[in-house]
Amino acid sequence: MFELFPMWIGIACFAIAFVLASLVEYWVHRLMHKPLQLGERHRDHHRRNEAQGVVWEFLDYVKGTIILLVPMFFVSLSAGIGWSLGAVIYAAFSSYAHQLQHENPTKCFWMKMPVHYVHHKYNMWHHNFGLGVDWWDHVFGTYKVVEWLTDDEQTHTERSYLELKWW
Repeated sequence: MFELFPMWIGIACFAIAFVLASLVEYWVHRLMHKPLQLGERHRDHHRRNEAQGVVWEFLDYVKGTIILLVPMFFVSLSAGIGWSLGAVIYAAFSSYAHQLQHENPTKCFWMKMPVHYVHHKYNMWHHNFGLGVDWWDHVFGTYKVVEWLTDDEQTHTERSYLELKWW
């Protein structure tokens, strides 16, 4: 018999993990910009102003959170699956969004302004920490609007959503 209750637990865990992953990503990135906490790897990322590729970014995210995926399986199978899928899908989405903002920021249709792109473009060490979403910048008051769609961005060669550095 099909049980509705476990399915809803899985859906709820998926949604919570997705939102929570975005919050963790925001705070980890924000803390990287505190004095003396900007790691060499992150500093190099800002110097080069390029992402490492969707797949490598994704592997970094998953590697850093794999231990947090296991405990929900002790609650239930549907909770564990939902939680894991929410976290992994957010990691995939954010890895893609990060690369897209470095290579083709005008394609970030889900944000009024690609926050990570302007974070780099204007050296915003205290603003716009979101990578995949801008929700938390709004919530915590770090969202700063700038005129980002300049002639340079408007004259970029039109590329598809998949023309990115993947590796």
